[in-house]
Amino acid sequence: MNKSWIYVILTSLSELIWIYGFNTASNWWHWAIIIGFILLDLHFLAKACEGLPTGTVYAIFAGFGTVGTFLMDIFIFNEEIRVVKILFIMLIIAGVVGLKLSDDHKNTKGAVE
Repeated sequence: MNKSWIYVILTSLSELIWIYGFNTASNWWHWAIIIGFILLDLHFLAKACEGLPTGTVYAIFAGFGTVGTFLMDIFIFNEEIRVVKILFIMLIIAGVVGLKLSDDHKNTKGAVE
């Protein structure tokens, strides 16, 4: 696995941590930790963009954040599950997979030529 993809995973996970913190923070030091995770998130995002197309990194980052937040809402914060929400989450996942596949195709094509 390319090192940049590890940064994509790390930025996506740190995003979910600070989003969770937004829903649970109640003290000043909670907010200090959240700010730390936001800065860490931005660092990982920048490192991922050094080795991968920025549009792809951002799409995966945003898609993972959206799906992860949706799942947190359901399993942690007891949000109601709706079929329409699931449909749109599936569209986001399809878009992220499509971007990854199109990047792999582009990289393979570039290597042959």
